[in-house]
Amino acid sequence: MDLSPELKEAIKKMGFEKPSPIQSGTIPLLLDGRDVIGQAQTGTGKTAAFGIPMIQAAEADERSIQSVVLCPTRELAIQVSEELKKLASGKKGIRILPVYGGESIQIQLKALKRGVHVVVGTPGRVMDHMKRGTIKFDKVRIVVLDEADEMLNMGFLEDIEHILSSMPEHRQTVLFSATMPSPILKIAERFQDSPELIKVTKEELTGSNISQYFYDINAGDKVRLIDRTMKAYGHQLAIVFCNTRVQVDNVAAALTQMGIQAAAIHGDLNQSQRNKVLSSFKSGPVSVLVATDVAARGLDVNNVDAVFNYDIPHDPEYYVHRIGRTGRAGKTGQSFSFVSGSNDYRKLKRIEAYAKVAIERIDAPSLQEIYDQRKQNLFFKLEKLRDENIPEIYFRIMDEFIEKGISSRQLNAALLSVILPEPDKGDEIPTRKPGGKSSRDGRPSKRKFREKRPFGNSGKGKAKKFPFKRKGNR
Repeated sequence: MDLSPELKEAIKKMGFEKPSPIQSGTIPLLLDGRDVIGQAQTGTGKTAAFGIPMIQAAEADERSIQSVVLCPTRELAIQVSEELKKLASGKKGIRILPVYGGESIQIQLKALKRGVHVVVGTPGRVMDHMKRGTIKFDKVRIVVLDEADEMLNMGFLEDIEHILSSMPEHRQTVLFSATMPSPILKIAERFQDSPELIKVTKEELTGSNISQYFYDINAGDKVRLIDRTMKAYGHQLAIVFCNTRVQVDNVAAALTQMGIQAAAIHGDLNQSQRNKVLSSFKSGPVSVLVATDVAARGLDVNNVDAVFNYDIPHDPEYYVHRIGRTGRAGKTGQSFSFVSGSNDYRKLKRIEAYAKVAIERIDAPSLQEIYDQRKQNLFFKLEKLRDENIPEIYFRIMDEFIEKGISSRQLNAALLSVILPEPDKGDEIPTRKPGGKSSRDGRPSKRKFREKRPFGNSGKGKAKKFPFKRKGNR
């Protein structure tokens, strides 16, 4: 791609090696000045798909807003602005500002007075600035609607239309959406000029680096099963998704009572509370984030080991959004869905049909399996220590114990009893077997500790040209 050396260096520092399907299909068109509709889910690289051409086109000498990105939530606005700042790190003087509700508008006003090149914001706060006259779009060359379908679901249609109508007619308009309902097509028809459609197919919706499983269990065992699964697989960071705010609070409280560092995030929290929770999850001490779907929009943590669907989502699209929180930045991840009853199972089958994946049924981890995993983890740690330089003081202490009549075998066993106590005693979590079968669909139950089986296929985005021309801003 014909990119500046500074931008190429920034891309390299961010760890990108090759473009994703949505990036390879979108970036050349945007660099060529075309309008684009990108149909892709979260986690497919959408931000870089529009961010790379946006930063390439930005001119530091011109102290005016040149590009605008509209996002449905403040979390996504913050995430997008952070990614754009990384892309612009080698290009001196490019200023990027997130604008959203829940933060003092005075901070944003001061930044706007100093001069901003790229604004990333939620429709509501952008409208506030427009009314104040603190944001002007007369020099805007690129506008992006990120997760457009979600913005429509949240009731931002009139705001979006007003914002787009206030921009110069001769501009690039880029629209990213997971689905293409008729209101999205109407926006495209009114505000875009012969856009190209770059579509990531359903085979690509769930990454091949995410292993997907489900448990068929009783509802009362869900919280315990989160704890057991994390111990069995050695997970350090996990996100648990619930369908309601009340359930989020209840699950977070139950996990905390079990001694797990858990925190809840949902729409009832103000921005300060959200920031505090997310900071604790990204950098410690919180290891489990319990969230609703909307609250987790824009959450970008590269080291999330697993996603738990405590509740099966009503909409298959939300499943794809959820599991996209793990397996990011080229890493592997796992997702576990809890099925408790025929209604959940029907939802799961719809998800499989929508995303074209086979979600594998597994048994709940036994206490012995958890103990075996802890033993295996200890073995790996000791193996690593063996190859490092162990301080001499520990050899002297060992010699002192041996001189006092304790054999090396007794000493090792005693230390293991402290580090790796006997297996926990407690109830096993039963796996439901309706009708005497191992699962509802007759598929045999699989044990956990096996080579991960990836799902999903990669492929190139397919371009489709829309026939209509932009009719203007009225």
